[in-house]
Amino acid sequence: MKRLLFLVPLAAFLVLAAYLGFGLTRDPQKVPSALIDRPAPAFDLPAVPGLALAGLSQESLKGQVSIVNVFASWCQPCRIEHPIFMRLARESDVPILGLNYKDKAEDARKWLGDLGNPYRAIGYDFEGRVAIDWGVYGVPETFVVDRSGTIRFKHVGPVTPAVLDDMLKLIAQLKRAA
Repeated sequence: MKRLLFLVPLAAFLVLAAYLGFGLTRDPQKVPSALIDRPAPAFDLPAVPGLALAGLSQESLKGQVSIVNVFASWCQPCRIEHPIFMRLARESDVPILGLNYKDKAEDARKWLGDLGNPYRAIGYDFEGRVAIDWGVYGVPETFVVDRSGTIRFKHVGPVTPAVLDDMLKLIAQLKRAA
């Protein structure tokens, strides 16, 4: 009986090691989202004050397959991905919608003025409450939303050319399916 008691810590260690080992095989860029294949949360955000763009709401997501990018002027990784969105806006008809997260309006306007504006509409989420409803962990995060307003894809971190290619393939599939 005493020998069996020595096996309990060993068994616990093996279970913990297996669990942690499995975790190391996971891609940290693929954060699970409870919102995948569910309608986007209800929201209605005003435009960034001083920008001549529409705000963003749950209703504005319907009727088109679109990309929703959560960004902020203070976010350095957002600067890394921004040229990709600028090129996409020039070369594609895919609507890119912005969700400006916990930013000052004047900083957002300056950032977009300096780097360019790829967004067709931008919702101003000063307090970050809408981003919380979307399950945002931090910026940047990017979503693909189908014509019905259902979230079909989420990427955490800056969008790279490879991620954009995957998103564009999904967007093409969603457009064909409709």
